[in-house]
Amino acid sequence: MTYNFDKQINRRNTNSYKWDIGENELPMWVADMDFEAAPEIIAALEKKVSEHVFGYQTLPDEWYEAYQNWWKSRHDIEFEKESLIFCTGVVPAISSAVRKFTTPAEKVIIMTPVYNIFFNSILNNGRVVLESPLKYENGRYDIDFDDFEKKVSDPQATLLILCNPHNPVGRIWDRETLQCVGELCEKHHVTVFSDEIHCDLTDPGKSYVPYASVSEICSNHSITAIAPTKAFNLAGIQSAAVMVPNPALRHRIWRALNTDEVAEPNAFSVPATVAAFRHGGPWLDELRQYIFENKQYVAEFIQTYLPKLRLVDGEATYLLWLDCRAFTDNSAELWRTIREKTGLFLSKGTDYGGDGRYFLRMNVACPRANVIDAMHRLQTALAD
Repeated sequence: MTYNFDKQINRRNTNSYKWDIGENELPMWVADMDFEAAPEIIAALEKKVSEHVFGYQTLPDEWYEAYQNWWKSRHDIEFEKESLIFCTGVVPAISSAVRKFTTPAEKVIIMTPVYNIFFNSILNNGRVVLESPLKYENGRYDIDFDDFEKKVSDPQATLLILCNPHNPVGRIWDRETLQCVGELCEKHHVTVFSDEIHCDLTDPGKSYVPYASVSEICSNHSITAIAPTKAFNLAGIQSAAVMVPNPALRHRIWRALNTDEVAEPNAFSVPATVAAFRHGGPWLDELRQYIFENKQYVAEFIQTYLPKLRLVDGEATYLLWLDCRAFTDNSAELWRTIREKTGLFLSKGTDYGGDGRYFLRMNVACPRANVIDAMHRLQTALAD
């Protein structure tokens, strides 16, 4: 490999949210990576620092072109410059959309178990969470379309937050599945906000399907959130975009983002984004292979030493969804026991709704030595 993903980076005492933990604890929870950024991104940021002035920023053409060219070459979708709007992050965009496209006490649909911050964006804005639980069969999740249609047909439900690919279960939704989602949402007048922040973190040889690319129907009623931050580990840079082909929807979300003051770039968001999408492809491809090998190590370890534990079949993200129903029906208690006993800090599945009470989430975007350490800690914790 050209890049050294085995390199240990000491992130303690750096104001790292992930690493603000006990001395003997190992964090495998929040979704950021323990790898150095791609050299081209570091160089672009160093160049920006060398200017010594960090005033208000504008969006140059190269920012738009970076998104357009990346999605055309990597994901086979073309979109116009006018369809892109800068925002400081996917979560701020979701919260703005919830406020703009729904009214207090209306319902917002999510497919659970799902990224826990979706709940916050709904509840904190005085809306009601309407869960459409995914079906879990034979170690794999699918959409329960009978339940989903019941939920989208509720006249009080006007917005769906879609996770594509899905966090935490790791599913890449195929074109046929997304088409069914789109047809039902169109039938029942539901707007779709598609969170596609994990789209570049698929297993080698796997690719995702952008929701807006599925059909004219899907394109016309959707807002898609995209960003370099998850794939290139730039969450602290605060840079994202929404892509909205429909001019009427676009104007509404543009107003929402500007009203909420989350539509202006900071000094580093543009150069980091442009460098990532222009030059980061080789780094990302090696990263995906490395993470895939981490996943394989976990799968083999579980099969050999923890056969009662089950790893859910997923094709995307660096987040593993561990089926612990042989050990518990309350993953919050199991999570606490594992942390207290071994220092291994995972995410408790109860945070994600649905059947999360049986699951734990593990982040394997870290050097292999950390993954090995984590699995031995987990084995120790589950020994009793």
